Amino acid sequence: MDLRSLQYFAAVFEQHSFSAAAKTCYVAQPSISSAVAQLEQDLNTTLFNRHARGVTPTDSGEKLYPLAKQLLGQADAIKTVFTEHGNKQAFNLGVTKGLGVKRMSALLKDFTSAEEQMELTLVPHTEPCDARIIIKEELKEQETHWSLWQEDYLLALPYNHVLSLQDSIKLRDLDGLPFIQRTPCTEWDTLSDALTLEGISVDTRAKIQTIDYALGLVQAGLGCALVPAHPEIISKTDVVFKPIEGLRLMRETVLAYSQPSDIINTLLQLVLKHRQ
Repeated sequence: MDLRSLQYFAAVFEQHSFSAAAKTCYVAQPSISSAVAQLEQDLNTTLFNRHARGVTPTDSGEKLYPLAKQLLGQADAIKTVFTEHGNKQAFNLGVTKGLGVKRMSALLKDFTSAEEQMELTLVPHTEPCDARIIIKEELKEQETHWSLWQEDYLLALPYNHVLSLQDSIKLRDLDGLPFIQRTPCTEWDTLSDALTLEGISVDTRAKIQTIDYALGLVQAGLGCALVPAHPEIISKTDVVFKPIEGLRLMRETVLAYSQPSDIINTLLQLVLKHRQ
């Protein structure tokens, strides 16, 4: 039994699939299958029940998983103890707000795994840094940038709001509508200008910086909010999301930097992978 086999077993357990585990571990599926089969042979037990939709752990698999995670965690801790802190290269990454915790965490996990000798520090995107993940409108003139994600803005409404019955929202529907204004929001000015041209005004009930707080107030019925439609947001079932007719409201998230480096090249390759 070796640590790699336990790592592959844990990946299959968490992903419920040999193929998904192979993608997570960046290896071919036969390597995952072979390692798990060898582990089953060493322990003289069956760890997974295989079926058409993936796998489910057996009682033995359920028993092994917390032990494997503990052992893998201890192995990582040992590596950390004997890694010379002074040999690590500091890398400050500026990150703007509201990009989505889940997908940013996935990107940063891959980034830190690929650059083991890097000491990553996340800082506000307005501070001095080696690279930035920002909204395109936040770019500086001298920065090189690569597109990461593009997404439209949608109107978030309480699930029981009368407008939630419509397929889309017209500008005139917003007249007098209680609104949660999220600041900063790159597309708020676009919406505000369109409303002004039509002689429409909204009833701003609160100004909030984070998307999560804005959605919490929408869910509580305080008003509606303009939010970017990335998967982590629109998967929420307690809020309804509708497009606004006649307006193309969208944002583009980019990786920006002024000076190239080997670490930035690694981050760029991962950015290209994660935008697929």
